[in-house]
Amino acid sequence: MNKNKVIEFFDKHADSWDAEMIIFDDIVSRIFDEAGIDKDKDILDVACGTGVLIPYYLNRNVRSVTAVDISPKMTEIAKSKFSRPNVEIICGDADEYDFGKKFDCIVIYNAIPHFADVKQLINHLSEYLKDGGSITVCHGMSRDMINSHHKYVPSDVSAELPDIDDMAENFTSLKNIKKISDNRMYLVTGYNL
Repeated sequence: MNKNKVIEFFDKHADSWDAEMIIFDDIVSRIFDEAGIDKDKDILDVACGTGVLIPYYLNRNVRSVTAVDISPKMTEIAKSKFSRPNVEIICGDADEYDFGKKFDCIVIYNAIPHFADVKQLINHLSEYLKDGGSITVCHGMSRDMINSHHKYVPSDVSAELPDIDDMAENFTSLKNIKKISDNRMYLVTGYNL
């Protein structure tokens, strides 16, 4: 994975991202239920893109949303859409960014194939979890559909989404791992217990 190529790829697609986004409300709702996203929680949205999940978080009456993405164009669009005191959008590399605060729920939605070292990412993000907090890696499509879609993305920008058990092995710093992989979604959640 080449971070500069990832930035270039997502900057190139940022202007058309929202128009091309396919999102199923019922799947997002199930993901949020599994991840424990609800009222008065502080959320970290990793690889937020143009902020497609931010309205869903706000509809759950979360306390705050911090959204981070490595693409300057994606974060520029997200910032133009959300100017609320409880929403902060950061252009930065989630692999090494110092968030300076802790979160109840950290979500990586439709993005994990674009990270070179998933275990390192999960370990880094775990440092920013409150006691009892969760990290969720998820996709609003099946593993087969994601991998089929990514066949057309350069290998220096995206990797194959691994089997659910292999993904769960990256959650070594967390406990009570929950796994779902079916024809509609892919989810691994781990807790800081």
